[in-house]
Amino acid sequence: MAGAASALFLLDIKGRVLVWRDYRGDVSAAQAERFFTKLIEKEGDPQSQDPVVYDNGVTYMFIQHSNVYLMTATRQNCNAASLLFFLHRVVDVFKHYFEELEEESLRDNFVVVYELLDEIMDFGYPQYTEAKILSEFIKTDAYRMEVTQRPPMAVTNAVSWRSEGINYKKNEVFLDVVESVNILVNSNGQIIRSDVVGALKMRTYLRLSIYLGSIILFSGMPECKLGLNDRVLLEAQGRATKGKAIDLEDIKFHQCVRLARFENDRTISFIPPDGSFDLMTYRLSTQVKPLIWVEAQVEKHSRSRVEIMVKARSQFKERSTATNVEIMVPVPADASSPNVRTSMGSAAYAPENDALLWKIRSFPGGKEYMLRAEFTLPSITDEEATQERKAPIRVKFEIPYFTVSGIQVCL
Repeated sequence: MAGAASALFLLDIKGRVLVWRDYRGDVSAAQAERFFTKLIEKEGDPQSQDPVVYDNGVTYMFIQHSNVYLMTATRQNCNAASLLFFLHRVVDVFKHYFEELEEESLRDNFVVVYELLDEIMDFGYPQYTEAKILSEFIKTDAYRMEVTQRPPMAVTNAVSWRSEGINYKKNEVFLDVVESVNILVNSNGQIIRSDVVGALKMRTYLRLSIYLGSIILFSGMPECKLGLNDRVLLEAQGRATKGKAIDLEDIKFHQCVRLARFENDRTISFIPPDGSFDLMTYRLSTQVKPLIWVEAQVEKHSRSRVEIMVKARSQFKERSTATNVEIMVPVPADASSPNVRTSMGSAAYAPENDALLWKIRSFPGGKEYMLRAEFTLPSITDEEATQERKAPIRVKFEIPYFTVSGIQVCL
């Protein structure tokens, strides 16, 4: 990081300072008031959502969580992305301690907040943001121990995300690949935008056994290795890539991953934290056909009623099943008296969204279901009314044990 943060402010929704910590002595509490004034001035500006504000030699970087603003102020040339990422980690730490980060939780726990602010940043440089490690030596009243605890070795260790001495009766690793698909299709059935966002989620309960003669020593620092069907790796090994490899983009690793090792041979080598964590997130800009295809026909009858017919068809293999399917079909804002029939699931009129919500608990592959709905329209309409905006049909669902990208993980 090129520069350091001068201070960290926690503000309420009206811009009043709840807690702040001065790290370098070159800004004052008045800077928070100047920041909020600039923020109010930019409310009408299209760029008002920018998380960085500059004023009179001071750069403010902020995020909003619930009814709290988290803001850093600096007079140096800092890495804005690093500080914004640090603020998000601060939110995770507070949520670990207080369940929810809100103004009330900060006021009720300001002593613990100050202790945390002293540990997570030193002289303006981010330090320890692993909540599990911080909770070992900064304890709330509910977890306070009678004896004074020394800081855990992880604080001064190169592996700051894992404590030493962790031991289990058996080794267990759980790995889940979770992917979200975002597809936008126009009225002609052409795909306008398609991308896949995925994450490798792990739960690790590991011990490492070391044999010294007849004595078994336990070290809590096991090393794990993963391989992916990454196109770069397969081509480097001279292996065929047709139909097997994927092109990963925007890869982001947990800090436990050895980046140099990945750059050299594309192997994911790491000493995992204890418990649950996201090992890696990625994105794929690839053409993906809609897994559930929805067609709708709307017919209006002499301004008295409107009929809607919706056809939903699953376009994935029969051995997979989509669950918690929700199809939101827009209806005219002045529609009333719904009469709905479905071949599967249930449908209900949601007037607050001007939509018909069709829910199907289980949608197997290769199936097709129908919905028919009839609404009453008012007989008198405003001739000067603007043309009704046509909202898109929205489809949301989950498919367990199914990945769109075809990613494969080898332990």
